[in-house]
Amino acid sequence: MSGNSTEPTGELEVVLLKAGRTKIRYPARLLGDDGVRVVVRADWASPGVRDFGFVRFEPGDVFTEYYWRDRWYAVKEVRDARGGLKGWYCDITRPAVRSGGELVVEDLDLDLWRSADGTAVVRLDEDEFADSGLPTTDPEAAAAALAALDELELLAKEGDFTALLS
Repeated sequence: MSGNSTEPTGELEVVLLKAGRTKIRYPARLLGDDGVRVVVRADWASPGVRDFGFVRFEPGDVFTEYYWRDRWYAVKEVRDARGGLKGWYCDITRPAVRSGGELVVEDLDLDLWRSADGTAVVRLDEDEFADSGLPTTDPEAAAAALAALDELELLAKEGDFTALLS
């Protein structure tokens, strides 16, 4: 099986790397893979609540996650246990790689939040990105990450953000 297989498996394990180490891995149900974009659905993978101030992720939340093999980001639609849309959490990442039953994504520290009603668009973790050293150790990847964040922010504020997901 190739590193970017489009063969359906029904279940995948999402592996999120950060600085070369596994940050988290969790099971997800494969909803689609067209060879460029992989879509999975997963429950909130942490046993507790994570409160960002502008949104809370908690047990019962469901994430529909969109990963691309040719883009430097992933978009996660977040719904509460009753199905109410909370918004979209966007991770700036290297392009995703699917191999067998795993979908591997490397987190590059930058994130973006867009509220369900579109009134709040928040850039996150720019300090972590600067502290990561990536701009020095891999300037091309750092430039791609910043360009991806700018692209998502523009789409979230002025463009057809949800067209990314259709």
